[in-house]
Amino acid sequence: MHIAVAGNIGSGKTTLTKLLSKNYNWEPNYEDIDDNPYLNDFYNDMQRWSFNLQMFFLNSRYSQILKIRKSGKTVIQDRTIYEDAHIFAPNLHSMGLMSKRDFDNYFSLYELMNSLIQPPDLLIYLRASVPTLVSQIQKRGRDYENSIRLDYLKRLNERYEAWISGYKLGKLLIIETDDLNFQENPEDLRNIINKIDANINGLF
Repeated sequence: MHIAVAGNIGSGKTTLTKLLSKNYNWEPNYEDIDDNPYLNDFYNDMQRWSFNLQMFFLNSRYSQILKIRKSGKTVIQDRTIYEDAHIFAPNLHSMGLMSKRDFDNYFSLYELMNSLIQPPDLLIYLRASVPTLVSQIQKRGRDYENSIRLDYLKRLNERYEAWISGYKLGKLLIIETDDLNFQENPEDLRNIINKIDANINGLF
Protein backbone atom coordinates (compact mmCIF):
# COMPACT_ATOMS: atom_id res chain seq x y z
CA MET A 1 0.00 0.00 0.00
CA HIS A 2 1.19 3.52 -0.84
CA ILE A 3 0.25 6.39 1.51
CA ALA A 4 1.36 9.91 0.58
CA VAL A 5 1.46 13.12 2.62
CA ALA A 6 1.01 16.39 0.73
CA GLY A 7 1.17 20.00 1.88
CA ASN A 8 2.93 23.33 1.58
CA ILE A 9 6.41 24.13 2.91
CA GLY A 10 6.20 24.02 6.73
CA SER A 11 2.82 22.24 6.92
CA GLY A 12 4.24 19.32 8.93
CA LYS A 13 4.61 16.62 6.26
CA THR A 14 7.93 15.21 7.44
CA THR A 15 6.90 15.23 11.11
CA LEU A 16 3.62 13.45 10.39
CA THR A 17 5.35 10.96 8.08
CA LYS A 18 7.76 10.05 10.90
CA LEU A 19 4.99 9.70 13.49
CA LEU A 20 2.75 7.59 11.24
CA SER A 21 5.57 5.34 10.08
CA LYS A 22 6.36 4.64 13.73
CA ASN A 23 2.71 4.07 14.69
CA TYR A 24 1.86 1.76 11.78
CA ASN A 25 5.34 0.32 11.20
CA TRP A 26 5.21 1.69 7.65
CA GLU A 27 8.40 2.34 5.71
CA PRO A 28 8.98 6.11 5.44
CA ASN A 29 10.10 7.74 2.21
CA TYR A 30 11.42 11.28 2.62
CA GLU A 31 12.28 14.16 0.30
CA ASP A 32 15.91 14.34 -0.83
CA ILE A 33 16.57 17.61 0.97
CA ASP A 34 20.06 16.90 2.33
CA ASP A 35 21.20 15.29 -0.94
CA ASN A 36 19.66 17.94 -3.18
CA PRO A 37 22.51 19.75 -4.99
CA TYR A 38 20.28 22.63 -6.15
CA LEU A 39 18.28 23.73 -3.11
CA ASN A 40 20.68 26.33 -1.67
CA ASP A 41 21.41 27.78 -5.11
CA PHE A 42 17.69 27.89 -5.89
CA TYR A 43 16.79 29.99 -2.85
CA ASN A 44 19.65 32.37 -3.65
CA ASP A 45 18.76 32.72 -7.36
CA MET A 46 15.38 31.18 -8.21
CA GLN A 47 15.36 32.23 -11.85
CA ARG A 48 18.73 30.60 -12.61
CA TRP A 49 18.08 27.32 -10.80
CA SER A 50 14.31 26.71 -10.94
CA PHE A 51 14.37 24.32 -13.91
CA ASN A 52 17.31 22.31 -12.50
CA LEU A 53 15.63 22.03 -9.10
CA GLN A 54 12.30 20.87 -10.52
CA MET A 55 13.97 18.31 -12.80
CA PHE A 56 15.88 16.93 -9.80
CA PHE A 57 12.63 16.57 -7.80
CA LEU A 58 10.79 15.00 -10.74
CA ASN A 59 13.50 12.39 -11.23
CA SER A 60 13.76 11.73 -7.49
CA ARG A 61 10.03 11.26 -6.96
CA TYR A 62 9.53 9.11 -10.02
CA SER A 63 12.33 6.83 -8.78
CA GLN A 64 10.68 6.73 -5.34
CA ILE A 65 7.32 5.65 -6.78
CA LEU A 66 8.90 2.84 -8.81
CA LYS A 67 10.69 1.58 -5.69
CA ILE A 68 7.52 1.83 -3.58
CA ARG A 69 5.49 -0.29 -6.00
CA LYS A 70 8.30 -2.86 -6.39
CA SER A 71 8.90 -3.17 -2.64
CA GLY A 72 5.58 -4.86 -1.85
CA LYS A 73 5.64 -3.02 1.50
CA THR A 74 3.33 -0.36 2.88
CA VAL A 75 5.22 2.89 2.37
CA ILE A 76 4.39 6.43 3.51
CA GLN A 77 5.80 9.11 1.21
CA ASP A 78 6.66 12.67 2.22
CA ARG A 79 5.38 14.83 -0.69
CA THR A 80 4.14 13.62 -4.08
CA ILE A 81 5.14 13.92 -7.72
CA TYR A 82 1.88 15.82 -8.33
CA GLU A 83 2.82 18.74 -6.10
CA ASP A 84 5.91 19.57 -8.12
CA ALA A 85 4.00 19.46 -11.41
CA HIS A 86 0.76 21.18 -10.36
CA ILE A 87 2.01 23.62 -7.73
CA PHE A 88 5.73 24.40 -7.58
CA ALA A 89 6.73 24.35 -11.27
CA PRO A 90 3.68 26.27 -12.58
CA ASN A 91 4.07 28.78 -9.75
CA LEU A 92 7.69 29.42 -10.75
CA HIS A 93 6.58 29.79 -14.38
CA SER A 94 3.79 32.24 -13.52
CA MET A 95 6.19 34.32 -11.40
CA GLY A 96 8.55 34.62 -14.36
CA LEU A 97 11.15 32.45 -12.62
CA MET A 98 10.96 29.60 -15.16
CA SER A 99 10.76 30.19 -18.91
CA LYS A 100 7.86 28.83 -20.96
CA ARG A 101 10.32 26.65 -22.89
CA ASP A 102 11.68 25.08 -19.70
CA PHE A 103 8.22 24.66 -18.16
CA ASP A 104 6.81 22.99 -21.30
CA ASN A 105 9.80 20.65 -21.41
CA TYR A 106 9.40 19.82 -17.72
CA PHE A 107 5.64 19.27 -17.92
CA SER A 108 5.77 17.02 -20.98
CA LEU A 109 8.25 14.78 -19.15
CA TYR A 110 6.00 14.77 -16.06
CA GLU A 111 3.00 13.74 -18.17
CA LEU A 112 4.97 10.84 -19.66
CA MET A 113 6.05 9.67 -16.18
CA ASN A 114 2.54 10.15 -14.79
CA SER A 115 1.11 7.86 -17.48
CA LEU A 116 3.38 5.06 -16.22
CA ILE A 117 2.67 5.25 -12.48
CA GLN A 118 -0.18 4.45 -10.10
CA PRO A 119 -1.49 7.11 -7.70
CA PRO A 120 -1.25 6.62 -3.91
CA ASP A 121 -3.91 4.45 -2.26
CA LEU A 122 -4.47 7.29 0.21
CA LEU A 123 -3.42 10.93 -0.06
CA ILE A 124 -3.26 12.91 3.20
CA TYR A 125 -3.35 16.68 2.61
CA LEU A 126 -2.17 18.96 5.43
CA ARG A 127 -3.96 22.29 5.08
CA ALA A 128 -2.24 25.20 6.87
CA SER A 129 -2.61 28.98 6.78
CA VAL A 130 0.37 31.18 5.92
CA PRO A 131 0.96 32.26 9.59
CA THR A 132 1.12 28.56 10.59
CA LEU A 133 3.57 27.82 7.77
CA VAL A 134 5.79 30.77 8.74
CA SER A 135 5.81 29.71 12.40
CA GLN A 136 6.81 26.13 11.50
CA ILE A 137 9.48 27.25 9.03
CA GLN A 138 11.01 29.56 11.66
CA LYS A 139 10.98 26.79 14.28
CA ARG A 140 13.02 24.39 12.17
CA GLY A 141 15.57 27.10 11.30
CA ARG A 142 16.89 25.95 7.93
CA ASP A 143 19.22 28.68 6.61
CA TYR A 144 18.14 28.38 3.00
CA GLU A 145 14.47 28.90 3.97
CA ASN A 146 15.12 32.28 5.62
CA SER A 147 14.55 34.09 2.33
CA ILE A 148 11.12 32.54 1.60
CA ARG A 149 8.67 35.38 1.11
CA LEU A 150 5.10 35.54 2.40
CA ASP A 151 3.67 36.14 -1.06
CA TYR A 152 5.48 33.01 -2.30
CA LEU A 153 3.85 30.88 0.42
CA LYS A 154 0.47 32.50 -0.27
CA ARG A 155 0.69 31.72 -3.99
CA LEU A 156 1.63 28.12 -3.21
CA ASN A 157 -1.32 27.79 -0.80
CA GLU A 158 -3.70 29.03 -3.49
CA ARG A 159 -2.34 26.46 -5.95
CA TYR A 160 -2.58 23.69 -3.35
CA GLU A 161 -6.24 24.49 -2.76
CA ALA A 162 -6.98 24.53 -6.50
CA TRP A 163 -5.20 21.20 -6.99
CA ILE A 164 -6.76 19.45 -4.01
CA SER A 165 -10.26 20.61 -4.93
CA GLY A 166 -9.94 18.72 -8.22
CA TYR A 167 -8.07 15.67 -6.92
CA LYS A 168 -9.88 12.52 -8.11
CA LEU A 169 -7.06 9.96 -8.38
CA GLY A 170 -7.86 8.08 -5.18
CA LYS A 171 -8.85 8.37 -1.55
CA LEU A 172 -8.20 11.79 -0.01
CA LEU A 173 -8.02 12.81 3.65
CA ILE A 174 -7.79 16.55 4.39
CA ILE A 175 -6.39 17.53 7.80
CA GLU A 176 -6.74 21.12 9.07
CA THR A 177 -3.47 21.76 10.92
CA ASP A 178 -3.81 25.34 12.21
CA ASP A 179 -5.20 24.25 15.58
CA LEU A 180 -3.30 20.95 15.83
CA ASN A 181 0.05 20.06 17.36
CA PHE A 182 0.39 16.40 16.47
CA GLN A 183 4.10 16.44 17.29
CA GLU A 184 3.59 17.26 20.98
CA ASN A 185 -0.07 16.47 21.65
CA PRO A 186 -0.82 12.70 21.62
CA GLU A 187 -4.56 13.39 21.41
CA ASP A 188 -4.15 15.36 18.18
CA LEU A 189 -2.10 12.54 16.70
CA ARG A 190 -4.66 9.95 17.85
CA ASN A 191 -7.46 11.86 16.10
CA ILE A 192 -5.49 11.81 12.84
CA ILE A 193 -4.75 8.09 13.22
CA ASN A 194 -8.46 7.37 13.79
CA LYS A 195 -9.31 9.19 10.54
CA ILE A 196 -6.60 7.29 8.66
CA ASP A 197 -7.86 3.97 10.08
CA ALA A 198 -11.36 4.76 8.81
CA ASN A 199 -9.98 5.54 5.34
CA ILE A 200 -7.66 2.54 5.17
CA ASN A 201 -10.41 0.14 6.24
CA GLY A 202 -12.31 1.31 3.18
CA LEU A 203 -9.39 0.34 0.93
CA PHE A 204 -9.80 -3.39 1.56
